[in-house]
Amino acid sequence: MGILQSLFRKGGQPLVGLDISSSSVKLLEVSRKGDRFHVEAYAVEPLPANAVTDKQISDPNAVAEAIGRAINRAGTRTRHAAIAVAGASVITKVIEMPSGMSDDDMEEQIRAEADQFIPYPIDEVALDFEILGPSSKNPEVLDVMLAACRREQVEQRCDAVEAAGLKVTIVDIEAQALENACQFIEHQMPDGGRQKTIAVVDMGATTTSVLVMHDLRTVYTRDQAFGGRQLTEDVMRTYSMSFEEAAKAKRAGTLPETYETEVLAHFVADMAQQIDRSLQFFFSAVTQYSSIDQIILAGGCAHIPGVDTQIQERLQIPTVIAKPFSKMSVSSKAKPANLAKDEASLLIACGLAFRAFDEEKP
Repeated sequence: MGILQSLFRKGGQPLVGLDISSSSVKLLEVSRKGDRFHVEAYAVEPLPANAVTDKQISDPNAVAEAIGRAINRAGTRTRHAAIAVAGASVITKVIEMPSGMSDDDMEEQIRAEADQFIPYPIDEVALDFEILGPSSKNPEVLDVMLAACRREQVEQRCDAVEAAGLKVTIVDIEAQALENACQFIEHQMPDGGRQKTIAVVDMGATTTSVLVMHDLRTVYTRDQAFGGRQLTEDVMRTYSMSFEEAAKAKRAGTLPETYETEVLAHFVADMAQQIDRSLQFFFSAVTQYSSIDQIILAGGCAHIPGVDTQIQERLQIPTVIAKPFSKMSVSSKAKPANLAKDEASLLIACGLAFRAFDEEKP
């Protein structure tokens, strides 16, 4: 992966969004019909424990097999994919460059100066940039987003995806994919998000990603180590089960009647505390904001029954569950009833799938 071939490469062709998390592989394909988006195919396939650890693929064969099962389950014929690397493994920095430079000249200059911004040897990183526009400080220069990721982080994901028969066309950053997906939940925001401060909380199995937007622009992101795996571990300890037994009982709904009061209520309280802590970090880091108008919950933990009401009551902030597909039509092949059950956990996959329409952006 070289510069201009990794993190910000343009789409513009049919592709599937492929979100490889610590617990599952999520595949989504979206098409556009007129002004409306349409879900063509989707699948969620669980991963074995520890196949992906700390956002790194530990068992490439297991991940490739899960991707293969997802392709078959989804029934998609599309063979191009957009994937994402975790924000913690990516270095991003806004730098200033002279306006009027060609992409080739800018690439050459960035590569020559990259060692000022990147703490790794330049031949060990996948490097890319995107022009954001004229600088607000000086209209004679451009703000340019520089992104760099350890090459091995990109290649291990590409290798697993390509072993499953797909070609990786785009490598994105998870936080940017999450931001991209937020256009599909604007209808849930007060005033469509205009002049509002919205916190999108994507809580997966091991990581919680918090993205705060003001007036539909990202002003803060943060990842923290907390997620649904903790709930499974709480079940293990409380009911003397193995991890596999606890996970299976959670999915099947066969836990003892005391589960909701003995285990789940405590976990939701921890969720609220973790969200509140992230928001306090936000208020400290971006001091012009002192309140949040709405929380939108996403990720696997958003599927806990009534969790939005409980978080709202604990934090006294209006809270809803992300529904990115409620304004989309859905193919019968995508099994709308199943999609509705997984909807909140597909935000990153949704943002990746949208990269197919890059060339259509104004």
